[in-house]
Amino acid sequence: MEQARQVLMQAEKSENLAQLFKALGDSSRLKVLFQICSSESCVREIAQNLQMSEAAVSHHLRILRMNSLVQRRRDGREIFYQLDDDHVQSI
Repeated sequence: MEQARQVLMQAEKSENLAQLFKALGDSSRLKVLFQICSSESCVREIAQNLQMSEAAVSHHLRILRMNSLVQRRRDGREIFYQLDDDHVQSI
């Protein structure tokens, strides 16, 4: 029973790691991460700096948030994004 539980836990860890690599495997998402690496930015700023549409940037940020790589902060009508914590920069 213990061995089956360990196999299941290992499979879950493998799936999580695969999802992380999938999120980081897109060059546009990496560009977004590098953009907010030094300071938080809103979607508009990121889109302008990377010459991407705001819709595309929002899509990439959603995937990065789902993988706990970025976090957001609302200020009035704007939402600012930054790296989730130092572990993201070390990756």
